[in-house]
Amino acid sequence: MNPESLHRPYPTRRSLLRTAGAATLAAPLLSACVTAADDDAPADNGGGAKSADNPLGVKPDAPLEVVVFKGGYGDEYAIKAEQKYTEKYPAAKIDHKGLQKVGEAMQPRFVAGNPPDVVDNTGAGRLDIATLVSAKQVSDLAELLDAPAFDQPGKKVRDTLLPGVVDDGTFGGSTVTLNFTYTVWGVWYSKSLFAERGWAYPATWSDMLALCETIKKAGIAPWTYQGKYPEYINDPLLTMAAKIGGLDLVKAVDNLLPDAWTQPGLTQAAEAFAELAGKGYLMSGSEALSHTEAQAAWCQKKAAFIPCGSWLESEQKDVTPAGFDMVMGTVPVPAGSALPVTAIQAASSESYLVPAKAKNVAGGLEYLRILFSKESATAFAQANSTLPAVAGATEGLTLSSGLGSVRDAVKAAGGDAFNYRFRTWYAPLAKAVDDATGELVNRRISPADWSTRIQKASDSLAKDTTVVKYTR
Repeated sequence: MNPESLHRPYPTRRSLLRTAGAATLAAPLLSACVTAADDDAPADNGGGAKSADNPLGVKPDAPLEVVVFKGGYGDEYAIKAEQKYTEKYPAAKIDHKGLQKVGEAMQPRFVAGNPPDVVDNTGAGRLDIATLVSAKQVSDLAELLDAPAFDQPGKKVRDTLLPGVVDDGTFGGSTVTLNFTYTVWGVWYSKSLFAERGWAYPATWSDMLALCETIKKAGIAPWTYQGKYPEYINDPLLTMAAKIGGLDLVKAVDNLLPDAWTQPGLTQAAEAFAELAGKGYLMSGSEALSHTEAQAAWCQKKAAFIPCGSWLESEQKDVTPAGFDMVMGTVPVPAGSALPVTAIQAASSESYLVPAKAKNVAGGLEYLRILFSKESATAFAQANSTLPAVAGATEGLTLSSGLGSVRDAVKAAGGDAFNYRFRTWYAPLAKAVDDATGELVNRRISPADWSTRIQKASDSLAKDTTVVKYTR
């Protein structure tokens, strides 16, 4: 996912791009040969009678094919939802596929007009959702969102989701994906290390730089990052920019405005991270590290800070030392910023869709109704130390240090949560931004060059009439 992309879906994201047990950056896939779904009607959309117990009209004996990205979260949570489906529709045969390269496996099936009924479109090389949308290859999920929640009487599915989840899957006014996890991006550190050294997590960027000097003198690298995938270091930079410039800056970027990347918020954030690198506060050799290598070095306390999304604790669970107590801090900001330090960049990820040409669209929608139940989301949170997209899913749970810090950050942010959409809408621009930030923090381009380079990529995309544009 983002990186699972991804952000973002980052990630999505995440877009959040997730590989097996990890997050990495890769381009999404989809052949230009995909035809519009209108060209060939689906063979069977379910066709069952609707009732209070069957609000989506599932045909009880229709087979159901579910394809799930088997990455850091595994696929057991999805299988449990399938078991619930089978309890309700015992005559329905379920074909489950847990894959690590969803895009590679699904691309030919979408092109051939024979997709499965549900796809978890996540992971490196996932299908490009914008291309699927323009080709009318995905179902509108409005009927699902307005259906009764599976285990919360009196609520619709849409009413059970955290803020922004519906918007994250909306293209041109239609919600076509529903994301199962809720990702927050921040800066991670070891609570026990900081307590041992008497360090306090900084609220302002000047405090961050002062603490980095202290950390460096203690013989520890202040920061490391997943150098082979510069999206990771890009996240706190863009978060800082949004906090400095406010939501108008985020909208300008997403709307491909001609002066978006030259706004003071973005140039100040680029200067801040250039200074972080220039003062030697990035661990030597970070540029060459994969996500697993950088995160392992951080867990070994070779570096104090690492930027990452809230999947980090789950991803590191097998290698994190006892008593490390990782927690996520929000991105520090310069004084006078438009948004408070508690503001967060957050988005839903782990992106589920129901193909328009699926043989059992109604069954696919019903499966998602079950998957997004509170019971399902709570079990997922317990198993994966990750915040689900369903509100209240962690109520009453004893949370790990990492997940607890993420939940607390979401509560503290309140309405000050934001997310860039350009990653999901325009994959080429996302890559251009990540590449430029990689060059910036490795001191090969200046902040001014960073801004100019990305604005040029944005302007080129804005002028490309072959690319469907979205606005917010």
